[in-house]
Amino acid sequence: MSEPDLFVVCKNCSSEVSPYVTECPYCGQRVRKRAPKIDRGGQGDEEGAARKRRIRPPRLPPLKRGEMPGIAPEAKPIATGALVLLSLAVTIVVATGRVSLLDAGAMADPLDGEYWRFVTAPFVYDTSGPFYEFVVLIAVAVFGSMLERRFGPVVTILLFLAAGAAGAALAWQLEDLPALGANGAALGLLAAWLVDDRLAFRRGDDRGNDLIGVIVFAVVLLVLPAADTQASFFAGLGGAALGTVSGALISPFRP
Repeated sequence: MSEPDLFVVCKNCSSEVSPYVTECPYCGQRVRKRAPKIDRGGQGDEEGAARKRRIRPPRLPPLKRGEMPGIAPEAKPIATGALVLLSLAVTIVVATGRVSLLDAGAMADPLDGEYWRFVTAPFVYDTSGPFYEFVVLIAVAVFGSMLERRFGPVVTILLFLAAGAAGAALAWQLEDLPALGANGAALGLLAAWLVDDRLAFRRGDDRGNDLIGVIVFAVVLLVLPAADTQASFFAGLGGAALGTVSGALISPFRP
């Protein structure tokens, strides 16, 4: 391939001009129809191909447990989601009208030895009051997810069931019925998370969590029985008490 000339001579004014212009900068006379292409040795083609290629941003591997102190590992809260979905499924079945609250697992008075209802009652809601279920399940989803990321799904499920059963049992013992829904289980999850967070702070692990939202959640869950008769105030207290003790017991295992 021939190399371009270093300059060309304008036929009108006889000035030497660059071969890469089409008009003379001195007299304005057109010296050629188009400027010759600049040979970049294939660099232009490579840059064009690089632009066409899709550049993917670098991806970091999932955060492992304990890799960064105070930062929860990247794990999907599958167990918490299952608890919420199970509660919604029971509500849908009850809403059909073919299954009563008692058949779905609500507590009866007298109990007649059916103590398994302490475990099933937190999954049963009266469909006439959806606001109560909505607030409770939001709290379960929030604090259950945070506990599950820190302690795993087994601890989260056991804590939900134990706090819910403890709250239902206390409500039944004090004859504060009906005691439907998981306000006790939600307060148990909240209390366990809060105790673990405060104990971690004492150990020097300040996670920087905003406790104002936690307090708002706790107050709303405690006053829900005043707004909806299917909720039990004592069920909430029983669940919160068990969650407090459980949080103190499991916190040292995740320093």
